[in-house]
Amino acid sequence: MHNLSRHAAWALAASTLVSLPALAEEPRYNQVSLRAEASQEVARDLMIVTLYSEAQNTDPGKLASEITETLNKALGQARQVKDIKLSQGSRNSYPVYDEKGQRIIGWRERAEIRLESTDFAALSKLTGELLQDLKMGGMDFSIAPPTRKASEDALLKQAVEAFKARAQLATEALGGKGYKVVNLNLSSSGYPHPYARGPMMKASMADSAPVTPEVEAGTSQVTLNADGTIEVLMPQ
Repeated sequence: MHNLSRHAAWALAASTLVSLPALAEEPRYNQVSLRAEASQEVARDLMIVTLYSEAQNTDPGKLASEITETLNKALGQARQVKDIKLSQGSRNSYPVYDEKGQRIIGWRERAEIRLESTDFAALSKLTGELLQDLKMGGMDFSIAPPTRKASEDALLKQAVEAFKARAQLATEALGGKGYKVVNLNLSSSGYPHPYARGPMMKASMADSAPVTPEVEAGTSQVTLNADGTIEVLMPQ
């Protein structure tokens, strides 16, 4: 009885192994790789300003207090302006050595604040006011997240339609009666990472009145790519 059970088990295993190739996916033929894309100009509607305070003192404690006081004043000013997103950036302190590089003669500290807004006029005005106490670290322009999402949604539809049009052309060129999509990958490019650049000024930095930076954000050409493979169905 046990021998019969053992023989039956081996027979079942053998039949399972024999059936495995039949379960494997059948090879695909008449496959064509295609690429299509859709592009548009998108306005850089997010302004990013980095300002910093930097000072030197022989007493590191007094230096830290001085920097903190300057930053707190700037942050308090910025909080009064509507629709400005603010955050503190890097803050570093390092020793200053004598000419021989052997003895510490003081300390130098630098601290940054970062301001973001889609209201260029408000942020430009605030920047001019803060430049009375702070220095300009950089002015960047990017695409705001809601604008990016809206442009990606619109481009996605266009890219897929362009891919379908190319798939149909390829099918007709090969004499096929239709096609099916094997895979399709969508990816975007051209959305700018913020880039630092010096601001253009309406007046000299030596003037006592607050200086308002002029801004020209410009646009970026963004693209959504559709890369995929189709299988052309040939007439029987």
